Amino acid sequence: MMTQLKPPILSSSHLDTSIKFKTPSYAFYRLRFHPTRLTLWSFLFLFFLLLFFLCSPPSAGGKRRSLQTTRLPSNWEVKARNSARPQSKTDFTVLVTGAAGFVGTHVAIALKNRGDGVVGLDNFNNYYETGLKKARKTLLDRRGVYIIEADINDAALLTKLFEIVHFTHVMHLAAQAGVRYAMHNPASYIHSNVNGFVTLLEASKNANPQPSIVWASSSSVYGLNSKVPFSEKDTTDQPASLYAATKKAGEEIAHTYNHIYGLSITGLRFFTVYGPWGRPDMAYYFFTKDILRRKEIKIFEGADHATVARDFTYIDDVVKGCLAALDTAKKSTGSGGKKRGTAQLRIYNLGNTSPVPVVKLVSILEKLLKVKAKKRVLQMPRNGDVLFTHANISLARKELGYKPSTDLETGLKKFVKWYLSYYGGKKKSAW
Repeated sequence: MMTQLKPPILSSSHLDTSIKFKTPSYAFYRLRFHPTRLTLWSFLFLFFLLLFFLCSPPSAGGKRRSLQTTRLPSNWEVKARNSARPQSKTDFTVLVTGAAGFVGTHVAIALKNRGDGVVGLDNFNNYYETGLKKARKTLLDRRGVYIIEADINDAALLTKLFEIVHFTHVMHLAAQAGVRYAMHNPASYIHSNVNGFVTLLEASKNANPQPSIVWASSSSVYGLNSKVPFSEKDTTDQPASLYAATKKAGEEIAHTYNHIYGLSITGLRFFTVYGPWGRPDMAYYFFTKDILRRKEIKIFEGADHATVARDFTYIDDVVKGCLAALDTAKKSTGSGGKKRGTAQLRIYNLGNTSPVPVVKLVSILEKLLKVKAKKRVLQMPRNGDVLFTHANISLARKELGYKPSTDLETGLKKFVKWYLSYYGGKKKSAW
């Protein structure tokens, strides 16, 4: 029997996600025969070693920070407790990581709008324009969602946070996104998607009570699979990018923590999420930008002119799936790091089931923007991208009640309206 979902509450905003569900040898010779110099050299060595760690550049994916060095406001604990307070005892208390991100912002606001207590966590890295993330934070501030600015790898902070707030659920959306960027900064993907996930799971399994966890995997795990549509039962051992490999690693790590510590974990494989307040590194976003600037856009195709298509999924539909996953998540069975019984472990596709060729995406944007795109068709490079994605969502439909309802043209119309509104008041350089 499927767990009862909470009914929806709708409100009007750009977000539209108010959904209710619930030389070493010489030196050594000198040191051996001069004890006083040994002390001096030892002091200098320790001094420079300390200086190295303090002044070394940030580790990939974010600054090297801890609870002691993270600059948090003196009243951050009070703000976190207040933000985490649900409207009623039956509502959830949720930690949303990556809360200033695209999906994170929408999910956090939807949760808050329906009465759940929400605390956000985000490091505001500069993978894409931080101004957009700050603007999303403003939206969250207005709705009473407090975001802690810190790295997901800050174990001390997470431990403290789980002590002051007893989260019922964690919505883990913090990650280094993007397929192509991995070729330029691979370490950032390990830092965020592997190390960061483990850090969060460690804090969660040590918490008492343990929260239920819903986290963002990716359709990229299907990699070079040729069988379509992609089903959760398909093997996922042929990743085409490092990003995909880290998400696949995350799924295996989740299995381990579920098996050993009794954490209830649900993974969601997102399929090309788009919409207002989206990510500037996504094709629909920078196509819109370049078309308006009358700049040439590059459209890739496969060998022998094979079409590149994506299962574009509108943000509101994805939010519904995220909330449904939270509402149907069973409690973790562990306590303080010790497993008490078998725990729930699930994985679902969240897509739209209607792959659309990228050339069709461009034609819709041309229509909505009333500008003819300057197109250049190129052979797809080996950068980790795949030719197509297509989700089989029958399992999510059956167990989550997931029913995407937004077609691409309708979703892009909402995105374009937001885009023109958001960038319309900015200087021309912002385009």
